[in-house]
Amino acid sequence: MTDVVIKRALLSVSDKSGLVDLGKALAARDVELVSTGGTAKALRDAGLTVKDISELTGFPEMMDGRVKTLHPKVHGGLLAVRDNAEHAAAMSEHEIGAIDLVVVNLYPFEATVAKGAERDEIIENIDIGGPSMVRSSAKNHAYVTIVTDPADYDTLIGELEEKNGATGIDFRKKCAAKAFAATAAYDSMISQWFAFADQQQMFPDMLAVNGKNPVPLRYGENPHQMAALYTPVGPHARGIAQAEQLQGKELSYNNYNDADAALELCAEFKDGEPAVVIVKHANPCGVAQAGSLVDAWEAALQCDSVSAFGGIVAVNTELDGATAEEIAKIFSEVVIAPSVTDEAREIFAKKKNLRLLTVGELPEPRRGGLAIKPITGGLLVQTRDNGAITESDLKVVTEREPTERELKDCLFAWTVARHVKSNAIVYANGGATAGIGAGQMNRRDSSRIAAMKAAEAAEKYGWAESKAIGSAVASDAFFPFADGLLAAAEAGATAVIQPGGSIRDDEVIEAANKAGLAMVFTGMRHFRH
Repeated sequence: MTDVVIKRALLSVSDKSGLVDLGKALAARDVELVSTGGTAKALRDAGLTVKDISELTGFPEMMDGRVKTLHPKVHGGLLAVRDNAEHAAAMSEHEIGAIDLVVVNLYPFEATVAKGAERDEIIENIDIGGPSMVRSSAKNHAYVTIVTDPADYDTLIGELEEKNGATGIDFRKKCAAKAFAATAAYDSMISQWFAFADQQQMFPDMLAVNGKNPVPLRYGENPHQMAALYTPVGPHARGIAQAEQLQGKELSYNNYNDADAALELCAEFKDGEPAVVIVKHANPCGVAQAGSLVDAWEAALQCDSVSAFGGIVAVNTELDGATAEEIAKIFSEVVIAPSVTDEAREIFAKKKNLRLLTVGELPEPRRGGLAIKPITGGLLVQTRDNGAITESDLKVVTEREPTERELKDCLFAWTVARHVKSNAIVYANGGATAGIGAGQMNRRDSSRIAAMKAAEAAEKYGWAESKAIGSAVASDAFFPFADGLLAAAEAGATAVIQPGGSIRDDEVIEAANKAGLAMVFTGMRHFRH
C-alpha cells in the first residue's frame, strides 16, 4: 500500500496553534474529527463537528484526564494492519474503526520545569496517552499518518491537496521518523529531570542526551566534514547558540566553536568594568579590562595583533560606536556583545561579511551542567569546570609577598588561564594580557612563547620595554620543574600564581626566591584539553 485516504483523524494537542485551520481543512474533505478535552472544545468553538474520544471508546475520560485514549478502540484503530485478515476480523468483531491520521503534541513538560513548578505539577505534565498514540501511529506508518509538530500542518494540507485527500508512503515515513524522535526527546527531558533535579544523580545509570531544531552548517571543521547545530532538549542556559545575528554570513562550525570560547571567557567579567576578549582557534590571544571599552580593545589587541587578525571578539557590555570604529580597522570573523548601539551597527554594516551577534545577558560563568565529549566507543562526561578562587584562598609560598598590584594581575591572569588550552601560561600587566602561551607539550615552551609575543608587541608598538616586565604570570597547572618559572623570570615577570602540588614544589619555590619573585598557590588547577 502506498497512498492512504484520510477518512478519520484523531486530534489531541497541548499546543493549539494552527489547530483550527487544520481542522477546517480536514473537515472540508469530509474527514471525521475525533478529539479530546480542550482540543475538542477549540474545534467546536470554531464551528466544527467533533466526536469525543469517549464516544469512540465507550468509556468516559477519567482520573483527571489521565485515562482517556489508552483503550483498544484507539490503539486497535491505530495498530491494525489493514490488509491482514486476522486484524481485519478482530476490528470487525470488536467494532474497532480505523484511524488514518493522528495529530498529537505532548504535555508541556519542558515549559513546566522551566517556570519552576512544584514537583506534583511537573509529574502531572508527564504525558502518557500522547506518546502512546504517537508511537502506535508511527509504528504503523504503512497505514497511519502521524503529525507531532504544528509547523508541519501546512505540509500535511499540501500533501492532502496533491494526493486528493490521501498521504503517500514517503510522507508517512518522514512523519514517523520525526514522531519517534519527538517521543525520544520528550522522554530524555523527563529522565534528565528525574536524574539531575529530582534525584540529584550527577551520573545516572542511563544518560539521555538529545537535541532539537538542527541548523545545517556549510561544513564541519574541514570542508569534507558535515555539521549541524542542535539546541539541547530540556532546560538549558542561553548562550552562543541562542544569539541573534544582526548581520554577516552564516556562522560556520569553527565560528560557533570559537565564539563559544570567547563568550565563556567574557562571561568571567560579567559584573566587572568594560572587558574585551579576542579569541583565535578557541584560545584567547588578547584579553583586557579598562575604564572604557575602547581602551580595553586597544589593550587586548596589543597583546597579539597578529593572531587577532581573523579572530573572534567578545565584549561584556554594550558595544559603542567608538569601539566599533576601532574593531572595524582589522578583519574579524565574529563580534559578540550583549547589545549594540545604532552607531556601532552602522559602522559594522560596512563590513558585509562580519558576523555581528547579540546575546542579551551574558551566561553565568559558574552555571551547572555536564560537559560531554565523544571518544571511540564511549562518552566522556564530567561536571563543568566551575572551580573558582578568591584572594583569601591564595597561599603565599615565597619570602616576598605580592604587592596589591601584583595580586590583582595574578587573579586576572588566573581567570584568563583557565580558558587557555593546556599547557597554559598567561602574563598579565595592568589588567591586560601581555603574552599568552597555549597548547604546548611542556610548560617551559608555553612560557617562552608568551614572553616572545610580549617582546614582539613591544617592538611593534615602539614601547621602551616588553609588558612582560613587571607582569604577573599564571600557570594552569603546577610547574613540574623550575625551568618554566625561570623562563617567566627571564622575561621580566615579578609575580607567579599557580596551583602548586608538584613533588618539586620546594625546588620551584627556592628558584622563585632566588629570582626575587612573589608566588602564590591556588590549590586548584585548570587543565583545558
